[in-house]
Amino acid sequence: MNLQGRRRFLKFLAGSPLLASVPAAAWQEAAVLANPNDALDVMDFEAAARKALPPAHYGYMATGVDDDSTLKANHDAYRRIQLRPRRLVDVRQASMRTNLFGAAWNSPIFICPCGYHKAFHPEGEVATARAARARKSLMLLSTVTTTPVEEVNREYGASVWYQLYATSSWAITEKLAKRAEAAGCPVLVWTIDLMAGRNTETQTRFRRLDTRDCATCHGPGGPGGPGLRRYPMFAGLDVNGVTLTAPALTWDAVERLKKLSGMKVVLKGIETREDAELACQHGADGIIVSNHGGRAEESGRATIECLPEVVEAVRGRVPVMIDGGIRRGTDVFKALALGAASVGIGRPYLWGLSAFGQPGVERVIDILQTELSLVMRQCGVRSIDEITRASVTG
Repeated sequence: MNLQGRRRFLKFLAGSPLLASVPAAAWQEAAVLANPNDALDVMDFEAAARKALPPAHYGYMATGVDDDSTLKANHDAYRRIQLRPRRLVDVRQASMRTNLFGAAWNSPIFICPCGYHKAFHPEGEVATARAARARKSLMLLSTVTTTPVEEVNREYGASVWYQLYATSSWAITEKLAKRAEAAGCPVLVWTIDLMAGRNTETQTRFRRLDTRDCATCHGPGGPGGPGLRRYPMFAGLDVNGVTLTAPALTWDAVERLKKLSGMKVVLKGIETREDAELACQHGADGIIVSNHGGRAEESGRATIECLPEVVEAVRGRVPVMIDGGIRRGTDVFKALALGAASVGIGRPYLWGLSAFGQPGVERVIDILQTELSLVMRQCGVRSIDEITRASVTG
């Protein structure tokens, strides 16, 4: 059977009652997408990404740490939260518009900072930025971007938020922050959950399946020292002996970052009420509840389970955002109901990017926004502000 015939056959199967008893995961694995518009939910893109990528690159995206328990917990926890639908509310209009630090966005769904986009698609961060621009979505850019922040901002048509890894050299860290500010970035998002390193077993297992010589793709060097030179944000900097981990830093570093620039400083990686209180005390302008998509530590605790205590500790002083495990518009709704001001996606848009580039990212955003709009109407809410703790149970 040729490719065109196979596609016709798969479309026939998609409408067949024979598939009614087939588990969704099995169908998604069998019917790899040929077109992003054929996707019914964001999980449809995962198999397409796996098919499109070499094992080492897919493994980098797919990995958690240790047994991947926290990665799995991030999404599984959403299933334990139930919706409380309300009836006979005029929901002809349901606005998803939201505001963060005075800027308005089409929806509360934002693009998380993920490194190495060109490992997933030749256009890399440029494709992601164009998709975010087309959908008027907030985008956060990683320190280990494979496209310079200045170019990403041009394609985005505005200034992204810049995610910062504080390196083992404070002088290098300062230069990264100042370059982001010079590029117009209004917010500096300091990721603080990888300071002590991590154990990414799944990534290592996938790398062993890859027969390519990685040096031909990435060049020599590892994630620290001379290897940093291959990333545009480190161009022209003396990175000899410098690593992306800085285990000696303490809370005083928040105030040091605040004094460096006029950018807002958001801390990404907060998971407890104690750290949320300390973040506020030391001047953080915002918090992202995150465990790096299950890639930081094997706590076994989902970010949505951490969110309520962080929100309680913050007491409205700064916005609290969240990422990790978002796969449905209902997940976004549940996070908003438990106090999140905005909700980030990571792997879903990378799956779309890997398989289809910009159109794939756009389709992932469209699906989640459509699902969120639908569940808002089903629960009788007409704006993001109307989503409250009373909207969910569990």
